[in-house]
Amino acid sequence: MSSAPIRYAYLKGQTWLYRRNYPKEVAAVLGQQALKQSLKTSDAKVARKRAAEVNARYDETVEQVLSGAASLPQRATTGTPGWASPSERALAALRATLRHSEPLRYPGKVQPSAMVQQSVRRYLMLRQRELRPGGFKSVRYSLELLASKYGVLTLTALSRDHGREFLSLIAQLSPYLGKSRKTQGLSLDASVAWSRSQKRRITGRTQRRIWSQVKHWLDWVVYEGELETNPFTSVRFEAKVRHAPYAVPTEKEVRALLRRDDPRIGNALRLCLLSGMRAGEAVGLLREDLVDKGNLGWFFHVRPNALRLLKTEAAERQVPVHVELEAVLARLPTSGPLFPDLTVNEVTKQFARLRRRLRIERPGLVFHSTRKWFITQCERTGVPEHFTASLVGHKSARSENGITYSIYSAGIGDDQKRAIVDQIRLPS
Repeated sequence: MSSAPIRYAYLKGQTWLYRRNYPKEVAAVLGQQALKQSLKTSDAKVARKRAAEVNARYDETVEQVLSGAASLPQRATTGTPGWASPSERALAALRATLRHSEPLRYPGKVQPSAMVQQSVRRYLMLRQRELRPGGFKSVRYSLELLASKYGVLTLTALSRDHGREFLSLIAQLSPYLGKSRKTQGLSLDASVAWSRSQKRRITGRTQRRIWSQVKHWLDWVVYEGELETNPFTSVRFEAKVRHAPYAVPTEKEVRALLRRDDPRIGNALRLCLLSGMRAGEAVGLLREDLVDKGNLGWFFHVRPNALRLLKTEAAERQVPVHVELEAVLARLPTSGPLFPDLTVNEVTKQFARLRRRLRIERPGLVFHSTRKWFITQCERTGVPEHFTASLVGHKSARSENGITYSIYSAGIGDDQKRAIVDQIRLPS
């Protein structure tokens, strides 16, 4: 039996969020439609208690605005629990309004809708603090395309027809946009015009990424209370998305790559083949990330550090150091970064050069394929899927009824990890 719902709170992902609309006359004074904040917990009992605290603060704020008092509620400014983060913008607006008010006269309407360009700029400033550079660059590109076309419209003027038009325009874009200086920073219309001279068009997968990022921004606008509904929700995305999986290197290809022993990426290549690490995880390793576990030998502790973050929470893990990597580690720095002169960009480009020199031109074969080779070796030796997931940093496999395996399992032991990794063999 499910517990009773928490009033004004809802669960998003693993975190409870609070949202309660202000009365219209209060919203007009605050310049904010609702009180919104994270309750910073996944526990329903804790969330219920914190929601009650926020409700009390909400009631006091509303009472102060309606009574025209000259000060803010004490609970809103002092003694706030560590988990709470009331909106500074709303409190500042309330202070300024009440300071200059005699008897309060509430305007008849809430402030006019913001322009698309203004909203996009605010959203990007927020996301810049949350996303890694690569992810933010992708979001910025998508939204700047939209803003270049519809930036002068108000949010409330955006319609379903604009969404359909935007989809039809991005489908005409060339994948070569941004590859040269003259195509960088072009507006959507200019990008479409330039793309007409090119034969290729961006894939359905890229179109879907751009579309989903634009819709995510509009969902945020709705959450912020600047729109009632997302006008693009009913627009159908009809482009065909073809999955293009990474190729798995053959034994012959792995043998050729290792025999070349590339001076730039040879060590990183061997490490990824025998650990299943992503390129970013490997080049971000520090000597301090090596952990001695006695009879079980050395382990890599893949964790966030000063060089890089991790893709997901599941990516933090400990992976046994394969016996064949001991010679590799002996050649690497004894402190600090193991690959001080390598970046992910350098690794992927150097791998492409190496592949061309070896005349390995099979589609889908990239440096990330080393990770797929490791997973394939685990599969071929009969390793259960959820065991492999814990080694490569994937979310745990799900059972037939959709229940995540990790809910009921504490995971595999270090001895089991060691046994799995030790049976991986590079082609002789």
